[in-house]
Amino acid sequence: MKRFSKYAIFLLLPLLAFQHPAINAQGKKAKIVCVAFYNLENLFDTIRDPKIDDAEFTPKGSGQWDSKRYYTKLSHLAEVISQIGDEYTKNGPVFIGVSEVENRLVLEDLVDTPPLKSLGYEIVHFNSPDKRGIDVALLYQPKLFQVKSTKTHTLNMADTSFHTRDILQVDGFLDGELVHVLVNHWPSRSSGEIESAPKRNAAADLCLTAVKAIYKDEPDARIIIMGDLNDDPVDESLIKHLKIKTKPEDVKPGDLFDPMWQLFRDGVGSLAYKDNWNLFDQIIVSSALMDKKSGGYWFLKAKVFKKNFLLQKEGIYEGYPFRTYGSGIYLGGYSDHLPAYLFLVKEIKEK
Repeated sequence: MKRFSKYAIFLLLPLLAFQHPAINAQGKKAKIVCVAFYNLENLFDTIRDPKIDDAEFTPKGSGQWDSKRYYTKLSHLAEVISQIGDEYTKNGPVFIGVSEVENRLVLEDLVDTPPLKSLGYEIVHFNSPDKRGIDVALLYQPKLFQVKSTKTHTLNMADTSFHTRDILQVDGFLDGELVHVLVNHWPSRSSGEIESAPKRNAAADLCLTAVKAIYKDEPDARIIIMGDLNDDPVDESLIKHLKIKTKPEDVKPGDLFDPMWQLFRDGVGSLAYKDNWNLFDQIIVSSALMDKKSGGYWFLKAKVFKKNFLLQKEGIYEGYPFRTYGSGIYLGGYSDHLPAYLFLVKEIKEK
């Protein structure tokens, strides 16, 4: 507990009582941590890998992806990650799922950047069968989150020529509490939203299967599902296949609650396309994390990280996420996605 408290933020309440009625006693203290997800938009190194389709991201490729652009990208991403959740904690997310990374090397370079190095992030990464070679991973601060076990779940389709990202499962201890994290990057809409929907439905089914396996051994499991789902919270993959609940009052033991549903209904998005905002980047929690009386961490609120520097300042895409490339032109931005994040809170009991 002492080691953890160096990094957590302690707040005198009722600061949080204004935002959540579950903590409303004067003078109580709470520990808050941030968890997040960020699609890093094609974080490739500059080296040609003949096993994957990465020719575009090489110095001689169409993107003219050289060391200068690569290290600018790393610096930008680190700037973002280090600030996520800074309204309550200045120490970055306790763990953050990421997608669209080429390999472990790019992640090692990312966590070695000045904004992140002092936070001591370590990496969980496995190569996925995705043809483009992009994977998901989890970055975590080992002083706050101790990894117990890791594994992946592969989506197998009837069409054996189709390959996509694995679901990464990381089980670990957050302040002594066992938490199960599932990092996702579901199949894209590139072939058309309707045409590709069955693939995302299948990914949702696979994710739910992983959840049920966890519940079989641990009925009160604390589960966090995060990822670029390539669907909004109102879509079939979430509602009918992952079977999310959209309102806290409807959550029963064993359910999954998607706080992003209300954000989406309120007009919040994490990426923009044809002047419309989508909320593909989501974080979903199990019912145990909705239990304010458990004595452990529980869900406080979810948000999309949308500071002004992350948005395009001019042109036809003004107000969109400031991305690295647009229409094949190097823009030097951050990502075409904004990060999603949420806060978990735990009351500090006086001894």
